[in-house]
Amino acid sequence: MENTRVDFLYLDEEEMIEAGVKDMHQCVGVMEEVFSLLGQGDYIMGGKNHNSHGILISFPDEPQFPNMPKNGPDRRFMAMTAYLGGRFRVAGEKWYGSNKENLSKGLPRSILMVMLNDADTGAPLALMSGNLISAFRTGAIPGVGAKYLAKKDSRVLSLIAAGVISRTCFLSLIDSRPGIETVKIYDIYRESSEKLAAFIKENYPSVKEICVCGSIEEAVKDADIINVAASGKIYPKIEERWLKPGAFLSLPAGIELEEEFLTSGRCRRVVDNWKMYEAWSEELTKPYWNIMGLIGTKYLDLIEDGKLSVSQIDNLGEIIAGKKEGRKDDREIILFGMGGMPVYDVAWGFQMLENARKKGLGTTLHLWDRPDMA
Repeated sequence: MENTRVDFLYLDEEEMIEAGVKDMHQCVGVMEEVFSLLGQGDYIMGGKNHNSHGILISFPDEPQFPNMPKNGPDRRFMAMTAYLGGRFRVAGEKWYGSNKENLSKGLPRSILMVMLNDADTGAPLALMSGNLISAFRTGAIPGVGAKYLAKKDSRVLSLIAAGVISRTCFLSLIDSRPGIETVKIYDIYRESSEKLAAFIKENYPSVKEICVCGSIEEAVKDADIINVAASGKIYPKIEERWLKPGAFLSLPAGIELEEEFLTSGRCRRVVDNWKMYEAWSEELTKPYWNIMGLIGTKYLDLIEDGKLSVSQIDNLGEIIAGKKEGRKDDREIILFGMGGMPVYDVAWGFQMLENARKKGLGTTLHLWDRPDMA
């Protein structure tokens, strides 16, 4: 008789921490593996072109039914699904609900879960807390980009915004470029900048100088690496004249850059996965940048306006897979745009499952011995 029993592992947030979800060095390494698989094409996400960011549930401004949620800041549900090949060979989903009003209740804006499934049977392998998976995988991507695109002797890092994602981006950037000696921080809320500065001072003695800046311009000037991770609908504006030759701009959030600069030969445009932006062009309406603020969505607008071509945009996965050249010289200004993909969550969740199994963590949940309707 065949074994039809199905069990899966549940991991709460404390167990995720014990499993190593906050190990940024390992996370950067796993994300580098993901980009290699992206470059080879050994993955599938949702949507018509198999590269969709996810499926969004949003609510009307004026619901017709009394119990239906009403639209509001960051009010949404989203399902982000993917299959990832290589050593992972697993399917999975990140599912979350978001509501800015959570903050007044002592809860995070978004509450996330990650489910992993056997790629052959579809049986659940694990259900786990997803907030730290998401925060650390998001923060790890700039570190992967910096490893291949930032100057090796980078010394000055600029952080535009000082929230949770800025902190995790800092962790990955200093992991990839440990020679960073100066960190310049700007946030519209000075106390946020000071809080991040205190964290860096306490935990990273290799950083010799930490500057809390009064403007974006002050923070950006003379920086080798610039990371922009601001939330909200007012996107930080950076002018070309502020940029040092050879600067690497890590852009995991909304950003405003001069159109003439973006369409010139004075910068190189690299993204995490151009096909994902093409999927957005099918799901959204132009102008795309006005909706999302991501540099990749600005490229979509410029391409449709005939001011830029797809051939002028490189994918990081192709660079890591050796299909395209990395940094060409120390004067090249490189813009690395990111939009977030479920393959990241699946990969980091899979690594946490492996770590948890080795450490004997988690609670085994029973689905069935034999399915009733098989």
